[in-house]
Amino acid sequence: MKTELLQLFESRASGKNVKPLFIFEMANNHMGDVDHGLKIIREIHEASKGFDFQLAVKFQYRYLDTFVHPDFLHSNEHKLIKRFTETILSEEQYKVLKDEVDKLGMISICTPWDNKAVDLIAKHKYDVIKVPSCYFNDWPLLEKIAQTDLPIIASTAGAKLEDIDNVVSFFQHRDKKFALMHCVGEYPTTNEHLQLNQINLLKDRYIGVPIGFSTHESPDNLDSIKSAVAKGSVIFEKHVGIQTDKYNLNAYSANPEQIKNWLESAEQAFVMSGIIGVRPTPSDKEISDLRNLHRGVYAKRLIKVGEKLDLDNVFFAMPNKDGQIVANEFSKYLEFIAQNDILPKDPVMWENINETNQRDKVWEILTKVKGLLKEAKIKLPNKVEMELSYHYGLERFYECGAVILNIVNREYCKKLIILLPGQNYPNHIHKKKEETMQILYGDMIINIKGEDRGLKTGDLVLIERDMPHSFKTKNGVILEEISTTYFTGDSYWEDENISNNKDRKIFLTYWTDFFSS
Repeated sequence: MKTELLQLFESRASGKNVKPLFIFEMANNHMGDVDHGLKIIREIHEASKGFDFQLAVKFQYRYLDTFVHPDFLHSNEHKLIKRFTETILSEEQYKVLKDEVDKLGMISICTPWDNKAVDLIAKHKYDVIKVPSCYFNDWPLLEKIAQTDLPIIASTAGAKLEDIDNVVSFFQHRDKKFALMHCVGEYPTTNEHLQLNQINLLKDRYIGVPIGFSTHESPDNLDSIKSAVAKGSVIFEKHVGIQTDKYNLNAYSANPEQIKNWLESAEQAFVMSGIIGVRPTPSDKEISDLRNLHRGVYAKRLIKVGEKLDLDNVFFAMPNKDGQIVANEFSKYLEFIAQNDILPKDPVMWENINETNQRDKVWEILTKVKGLLKEAKIKLPNKVEMELSYHYGLERFYECGAVILNIVNREYCKKLIILLPGQNYPNHIHKKKEETMQILYGDMIINIKGEDRGLKTGDLVLIERDMPHSFKTKNGVILEEISTTYFTGDSYWEDENISNNKDRKIFLTYWTDFFSS
């Protein structure tokens, strides 16, 4: 399979940006005329030159002798059967069109309308197989498609949510590479029926599955493609054709000029949408413009040399000067000490202070915790409330402290407590909370009522109310604490210095992409 095409089918699982796929649906617009079909392919290819997208042409294969009931094969009563009969091509003619797509370096996609057509698609070595909305839950056809090695794109027009659940489960249990397309099966589709919010529903419900937009609205509607891009679609499909003196073009198929406009609109939307999944680096102009609006730090009174800067001796106001500390930099992680006397109302300049940055220490701790969690292969919820506990100050964290992840705190409570190698957690009791600890990873020695007990991975220990306990580790430990509700202030320390230290915790919130990166 083409590398970029493979990346697209793995894009949402990997979280990587990918080159989007644009599918030009030929359907029956070749009119059963190979020369007309070749003309469409070549002119659409020409119109799509210069765009940094993956480009594909899609055909439809059907065998009339198996697809249509023999009593209706030559009937004009059913307009679709009549159109299918009038536009059918032979196997050799379809191959001529497919070869032209290959020759132009485009991706080849095909929809089977019966089981026999699946074999022909495999024989012609298409890159992707497409399930049309009308056959989304046609289980005999899906079973046949799943027997191929081809990646699958499936349109969902008209499908109930439970049907989509079932089809997704069907593909996933067979380890198929597949994508879903939001689609509305009205030809053409009016604006009020486009239902573009379904893209969000599919993205949020089927994590890891690439989501696209198959469109049947007027070819001159360029707003829907921009919305679909902004909503995160990575695959786009539109019917294409050419109007000639001999052949008309239907109301929902785009000619080469309209396709070029469609692609240009998509290109603009991708530019406006920007990068995916990470924050962008701000431009120098953005940084400068925002800096002009920051409040500068000024001396509230005389600040003497050696004095620590805090809210009692500084105030924040516009404007700020070059080289001045601004309010955005006045963080709890930074300690500022005056190197010189600073007069009342004077700006506090970086050159006049010494700075101690605790953020680097915190980041170092989190990096070590992340490494231990990865080593233990422990998965976390999407959002993690975290507590850095350092009983005797951050500078002694590696001697005495822990990182606590608060997972649930209701009538029942679950926490993960992480001690890095060599750490200990001081002696204390709980008066309201009863807890059970299980070692998920590593080693620990727990002291209960003055007696040491060695614990290893899998071991459980019960801590009852008013039971003094402390614990430590040699090589690092991750333990799960299950308890009744945790109340602030329910930890009573043997060492009163800990109780009297009001600055012994940092509370943080992180998302799991930090821990998985």
